Amino acid sequence: MSAAPLLVIAAGGTGGHMFPAQALAEVMLSRGWRVKLSTDARGARYTGGFPDAVEIEQIDSATFARGGLLAKALVPFRIAAGTLGAAWRMLRDKPSVVVGFGGYPTIPALGAAWLLRRPRMIHEQNGVLGRVNEIFAKRVDRVACGTWPTALPEGVEGVHVGNPVRASVLERAGAGYIAPGDYPMELLVMGGSQGARILSDVIPPAIASLPMEMLRNIRVNHQARDEDGTRVSEYYAEHGINADVQAFFHDVPRRMSEAQLVISRSGASSIADMTVIGRPAILIPFAAAAGDHQTANAQGMIAAEAAVMVTEAAATPEALAEYIYMILSNGPAATKMANGALALGKPEAAETLADMVQSLTTPKEPTP
Repeated sequence: MSAAPLLVIAAGGTGGHMFPAQALAEVMLSRGWRVKLSTDARGARYTGGFPDAVEIEQIDSATFARGGLLAKALVPFRIAAGTLGAAWRMLRDKPSVVVGFGGYPTIPALGAAWLLRRPRMIHEQNGVLGRVNEIFAKRVDRVACGTWPTALPEGVEGVHVGNPVRASVLERAGAGYIAPGDYPMELLVMGGSQGARILSDVIPPAIASLPMEMLRNIRVNHQARDEDGTRVSEYYAEHGINADVQAFFHDVPRRMSEAQLVISRSGASSIADMTVIGRPAILIPFAAAAGDHQTANAQGMIAAEAAVMVTEAAATPEALAEYIYMILSNGPAATKMANGALALGKPEAAETLADMVQSLTTPKEPTP
């Protein structure tokens, strides 16, 4: 077995968990560590950007949030089986540290690390702990927080490290912002890693209602769910709007760095990308997010006057058209928003988190 220390990263569910996990993996590999990723079939869809050196272990996990009565009844047994399987693998190849990024697929690896008393920590991306991270917050050695402040259980101390961003985002860190004006402009519309129906419903008509002298300069990059993609594309085409509509953009950093304005959910990873690159935004928090964490995520950008927040209930085409026009018609104000976002960025977050990981392998000084 290789003498290089092993980091097991547990993450799953959405890009919001997987992107910061990928960022940590990139840094740890550069520091000479071996890295394994423990995830389920759903999380495995987001592993395309991980370095080839990362060994991907697809584990069995489950959630009470989906499925019928029988599926829910089987959840504890599936989680137990996944945890035992993870423990067996850890006995054969002992990890130096196990880090969980949230989502039900992290339970087996973190559960096994707890059983085997391996050094372990969690990273919470949002301002409110996810269900799984809440379970493990008192059962790990460190709690790293991406959004500050983060609501934590009594007696649990968190360390504000920020949300790690991938190398492809860091390459665009602080990319020069071209203020909107009477020339070609880009809008980036993102509903998270899986798109969002409400954005597909209200953003196209909002853009279509802009004055023609502005609209003729606009190109839209719109991330829409598969089932919405065709109608969104057709709407833009029918209204003569230059638009690229896809279910998933593999080059978000490039598109974001070229955008004059981002219209997005306020997922933690999306906000991390916006603040590291430095772009003004219209944020529409996901109303059904657990603990309303997307509203909590948006607070920093609102306070920095880097974004406008619109609730789902208030997100009408008319209201959004007004905000889009307000930002794109005022270059100096848009530039001020971009600079406000950039001031919040934590491009060093992945390195800081990697330092925390390595600190767990350092022998503790004996108590005098």
